[in-house]
Amino acid sequence: MEYCNLYLLEYKPSKFSLMKKIITVLVIPLALLVFNCGGDKSIGSGSIGKGGIQLGGVLRVNEVEIIKSLMPIAINEMNSYHVASQVYEGLTRYNESDLAVIPAIARSWDISPDHLEYTFHMRSKVKFHNDPCFKDSIGRFVTTSDVKFCFENLCSKNINNSQYDVTFKDRVEGADEFFAESTSGQVRNFSGITVIDDSTLKIKLVRPDANFLNILAMPGCYIYPKEAYAKYGDKMRMLCVGTGPFYIDSLIEGKRVSMQRNADYWGIDTSGNKLPYLDGIKWTFIPDKKTEVQEFKQGKIDMIYNIPVELFHEIFGDNQANSGRSISFEIFSSPALRTNYYGFNLQTNPFFSIKEIRQAFNLAIDRHKIADYILKGEGRSADYGIVPYTDVFEKNGYDYKHLKGYTYNPDSAKKLLALAGYPGGKGLPDFNLEINSGGGDRNILVALGIQKMLNDNLGINVNMNVVSWPEHIENVQSGKSDFFRYAWISDYPDPESFLTLFYGKHVPNNYMDKSYINYCRFKNAKFDSLFNAARSEPDKTRRYKLFSQAEQIIIDEAAFMPLFYDENLRLVQKNIMNMKENPLNYMDMSKAYFAPKK
Repeated sequence: MEYCNLYLLEYKPSKFSLMKKIITVLVIPLALLVFNCGGDKSIGSGSIGKGGIQLGGVLRVNEVEIIKSLMPIAINEMNSYHVASQVYEGLTRYNESDLAVIPAIARSWDISPDHLEYTFHMRSKVKFHNDPCFKDSIGRFVTTSDVKFCFENLCSKNINNSQYDVTFKDRVEGADEFFAESTSGQVRNFSGITVIDDSTLKIKLVRPDANFLNILAMPGCYIYPKEAYAKYGDKMRMLCVGTGPFYIDSLIEGKRVSMQRNADYWGIDTSGNKLPYLDGIKWTFIPDKKTEVQEFKQGKIDMIYNIPVELFHEIFGDNQANSGRSISFEIFSSPALRTNYYGFNLQTNPFFSIKEIRQAFNLAIDRHKIADYILKGEGRSADYGIVPYTDVFEKNGYDYKHLKGYTYNPDSAKKLLALAGYPGGKGLPDFNLEINSGGGDRNILVALGIQKMLNDNLGINVNMNVVSWPEHIENVQSGKSDFFRYAWISDYPDPESFLTLFYGKHVPNNYMDKSYINYCRFKNAKFDSLFNAARSEPDKTRRYKLFSQAEQIIIDEAAFMPLFYDENLRLVQKNIMNMKENPLNYMDMSKAYFAPKK
């Protein structure tokens, strides 16, 4: 638990006050309670809108991992993103069906012929949620000054800021200088951002960047009011004020998040219905997958995802046994843009700084055996590298055919270990593998399999350390974990979002500082050169070929251990409409609705 003391945010009709006394007598879990004063925005469950859409109702969703932070610049894991993306918006967002970039707070944009300047035209009358940070607790309209403020905050040093490295760093003119000067106390000028008027904003890039509109859809680029940041500061990790289709009505950290519809939301569907259709969303945080599945089968949860293979029989068994019985829920699946891997800390661990040891680790594990016998079809063996195989990537020029990954070869692994000076593993210390809890038994089962393979094939002892997800993120970023489990879900549909994990400029000079994106702390000048050349290349085919060449370097250097690529599997109750699946597991709940009762 990040907070040692309990603070109560108490809702009263006329005011919203933070009780500054430490609660010592209140008998509730140590959690942060938040109540918003938005009021009841129900549209009346059961009423039928234009086009036959049923309006109202509360969608019930579960996340097995607790939220680390909902502060936009601090969001770096999927469960927080799922929640925050219903509350916040950026200038752009994704189409849930095909992941195309579409307008959000910006209604349109112009791009200069040299692809260096983007001029954004804001929607009129987009409002922030009602909140006590405003006068009379009434939300105001968004202006380009709010966008500039949020982007300046994104480009400022902050212990919570994990988004700068993957958004504006090395992309937007003046961003790096603005970030470097952010602790100087002097007035700074962000040369790459110009407010032309209240509804027009210009952003200038360092070089052409084919992914810039994708970047603007990321959590770090969400827009919030400066009044909220001034009032709540770091407490914005749970206190959210955005422009999205829902606002957080109440929150008990680690237990429940209750959202209500934003009656002032700008969105309107093609039939003329105001979005969102739902009255609200209720998020729970049941950590045990088996319990989550039981709750879903009993109709207490409307949607679950990431189903562990060990629960397949429990979910589908009865239906398979009785072929005449139909499945009582909808099943959606798709290849996921998500790679599971083990990382080495190359900056501080002297043994993992030896390439031959890292290569030996990679050759000593049988990825196909992991996929076939441990995952049992829940994932595909990582035969390439960090970028999972995707038809669209290959068609656009990603050279998967010539990528040479690691094939199981224990004899070669032994030779490499001996070449490194440790024949049979003699002289090597025990290694501690850190994995996170949650999500069923998969993480532990995979770790046990790899633990045995490394011991059988190399004589290496690997100890397992299981910690909570928030503690795991903290340890990995801080460099406290030398050998760790991680899964990377692409921030946007492009190989760059995976390869940026190994960009040298993301590694801090001081090994004691946090590495927010390059968790392995890998540095290679040739990789960085190819990576930067690809980012600047406007032709997608040539760009993807450069990216694949860069990936071969991190494979050859054994910068990490790719394990398997995930498959998305989502189960949705049959009365829930318009919850579409996509490789990013992006959810736009503004258009979800309950099927009209027959």
